[in-house]
Amino acid sequence: MQRQPSPIDHLIINFDQALRTVFGQPLTTSRQDPAQTVDNDELNDTDKQTSARLMRVNHAGEVAAQALYQGQALTARTDTVRDSMERSAQEENDHLRWCEDRITEMGSHVSVFNPLWYAGSFAIGSLAGAAGDKWSLGFVAETERQVVSHIDSHLQQISPNDHKSRAVLTQMREDETHHATVALEQGAVSLPTPIPWVMKQVAKVMTRTAYWI
Repeated sequence: MQRQPSPIDHLIINFDQALRTVFGQPLTTSRQDPAQTVDNDELNDTDKQTSARLMRVNHAGEVAAQALYQGQALTARTDTVRDSMERSAQEENDHLRWCEDRITEMGSHVSVFNPLWYAGSFAIGSLAGAAGDKWSLGFVAETERQVVSHIDSHLQQISPNDHKSRAVLTQMREDETHHATVALEQGAVSLPTPIPWVMKQVAKVMTRTAYWI
């Protein structure tokens, strides 16, 4: 009979995933990088710099999303919700890899503050999970709605010639929308009005910082 993971096991797994997310190679699915399915038109230096900075913001957002899901999975009340969080986290790892590969391809770097984004988001996710599954799922749904809004904004800012970055962001948008839908189907509740506003303010600090550093 297979032994069920203990709370200590989950802590060790989360620590390993944190190290992989921030410093190593996160575990991903077998999906192909969307950027590899298209060819780019020639980008000038300004367009390339803008794309690199926006993809760095998206990478930082995925680091934060990964931490949120891991924190919520750690404190989830039911196995169903925990499994859902862990599946979503693995898909977010795909986004991490795609964004980092695109950033590297354009000769840039990920945010130096990624460890901070991870630590803060993990703490928030753990608190959301501790509040109860319906609130945790509500937090997921609201987070994903805000992420989709950011991606829409980035798609407008990136050069029409940057087909590779657009392919990555389009697939990410589809996945984030799906994660929000799954959370709603599993019983997510709407968060009290101040919380989405606070989430937006925190996201602004992260995105503005990650754009430059």
